[in-house]
This record gives sequence, structure tokens and C-alpha cells, in this order.
Amino acid sequence: MIVTMPEHGALPEAPSTGLPFKQILLVDDHVLFAQGLSGLVQQEGLAESVVIVSSVEAATDCLVHRREFDLVLLDLALGGEAGLSLFARMSVHDQLPPVVIISSSDDECTVRAARAAGASGFLAKSASRASLVRMMRAISQGQGYFPGGVAPLNTEVPLTPRQLEVLSLLAQGFPNKRICQSLDLTEHTVKTHLKAIFSQLGVHNRTECVNKARRLGWL
Repeated sequence: MIVTMPEHGALPEAPSTGLPFKQILLVDDHVLFAQGLSGLVQQEGLAESVVIVSSVEAATDCLVHRREFDLVLLDLALGGEAGLSLFARMSVHDQLPPVVIISSSDDECTVRAARAAGASGFLAKSASRASLVRMMRAISQGQGYFPGGVAPLNTEVPLTPRQLEVLSLLAQGFPNKRICQSLDLTEHTVKTHLKAIFSQLGVHNRTECVNKARRLGWL
């Protein structure tokens, strides 16, 4: 069953269990892709239902008011909005279900930024059906799923979760204004986080910061 949700309104009743995932939340503003992916997930017997929304705001509304989602499939770019901002929006609520980034950009920097933000997996939109199945089964077993060659995050990173979010957006080339909008922070707060990050790394500008963070495995 594919359920396309309006931006606001009542949600349908949750379906019964029986498959690896009872209900998945798919956040993507490309309707044809989203419906195709939903159908494929269900053809492979990987989920009982897929709820589709097209924005971070709608996704947040679903996750806050409904707890039955077992997995979130999240596009990175949503009509000019950063998909990773979902992590910041949900930081004041209960823990998110596993989130897998589904993106047309699968370069190493993008994958590392997704992992730093808290994603449990990453799958390119160009991936094969077999890759989709492997990803879904890995996540259902409590494992992560990322392209080969992406090192685990350093567990000794001396940054707060919010600072890691700022760093990941910085690595994507976001200016301060975009970071403010994505994380719903004031410019002063963003500058404070950047100052702390620069201090921890012993760097003096954004380029040095990102390069050193990558060398250390923080990204």
C-alpha cells in the first residue's frame, strides 16, 4: 500500500505487522520517483506500507504525531530545503527511527555529511534493485549501510552533536545564512559553533577546517 500524505491533515491508521518494516516514511518531492521507489519496496516484500511526504516540515509533523514509523527514507534536496535539517528539527523530540539518505549525489563528502548528521545509511538514486534490497535488509537487522570506503566516524570527536551538524553543512559548502536556516539557529549561535570547531581543530578558515576534519575522520 502506498499512501501519499498531504502536507497537513489526519493520518491513516497504522497497518498490521508481518514484514521487515511495517511502515516507512519516504520524504521526497519528486512524485514519480517517490511512487516508483514505494512500489519497488513493496514488490520486494520489504515493507507493508509507505507514507510519502514532500517536505521536512511534513515529515516532522508525521514523526511527531505518529510513532509507528520503522524507517525514514530521506532525500537531501527538497525544493531548496536541506533534507538533513530533519535531524535538527527532531532533536527536541524522541529519538528518530533509522534514517537512510536517498540522493542523486553520492560523492564522498555528501556521504560523510549524511553520516555525521546521524543517518543510518545512504543509497544513491542510481542504485540497483539489488542494492536497495541489501540496504533495506541491513537496516532491518540493525546494521548501517554506506558505500564502500567510508570510514566510521571517530568516536573520540570532541564536538557536540549540534557542532557536528554545523560542520557537516559547512563541508557541503553552506554559507552561514544557509546553516542558520537549515538548523533554525541564529547567526550569532552559528558563529559561536564555528569558533569552537575552529578552536578544536586549530584552524583559521573554513577550507582548513573541512580539510582537517576529513583527515581526522570527523566527516
